[in-house]
Order: sequence, then C-alpha cells, then structure tokens
Amino acid sequence: MTDYREILRLSSQGISQRGIAASCDCSRNTIAKVLKKAQEVGVGWPIKDGITNGELHQLLFAETPMPPLRKCPDYEHVHREMAKSGVTLSLLWNEYCEECHRAGELPLMYTQFCLYYREFAQKTKATMHIDR
Repeated sequence: MTDYREILRLSSQGISQRGIAASCDCSRNTIAKVLKKAQEVGVGWPIKDGITNGELHQLLFAETPMPPLRKCPDYEHVHREMAKSGVTLSLLWNEYCEECHRAGELPLMYTQFCLYYREFAQKTKATMHIDR
C-alpha cells in the first residue's frame, strides 16, 4: 500500500518527486497524483498523529458511486413471462427496449439482458437435493 504520510512528509522537506518515488518505492505518477490530490483537498504536512494511511486514502481518493446509466429491467416480470408458451428472451428484450425508449432511458444490450436474467434465474431457482 502507498505510504501517503511519508509522501507528504518528504514533499514538505523539499525532496523532489523522483526522490520521493525512489524512497517510497512508488512510481513518479503515483507521487504526482497524491500530491495533486492533497493540494486539491487541502491536506499538508504536518498531519494529525491519529490519521492512518487508510484514512488518508479515503480523504484523498474518495470514490463517489456513479449513478447507473442504464435502466435495469424487472426480472421477476421477465421470469413470469418466460413461463408462458411462445415467449422468448428476444421478445421480452424488445418490449423492454421500447419501454426504455418511451421513458427516455438507455436499455441494456441484449447480451447483458440475458446474462443478468440467467443470474437472476439461478438465484431464484428453488430446488432441493435429497440424498437417497
């Protein structure tokens, strides 16, 4: 794991990024990225003694979850429809795409639709193995 505390300490002493990279056994790009993020967030040396490298990582590189770009279908409905005769995943996917286009949302591609449906069907498969 990257030693963020050491990077900030060495940077405060005026050591070059190449020197910090050699000392911390990291790439120069990692050092530049850490120092840039620390400057953006306003973190500098000295750091409080209680802050760990993990906390510094969360502070510097906080991951904000991306909102889903594509609408997820109702797989319970798809599963019920698949039980009917003459219904295929292709037909259900076409209906799902039309519904998404009417709502102004992006649908999943057919392969992803089928993959997620298979995963759903595998999870909800109610079978019990009886040893005889």
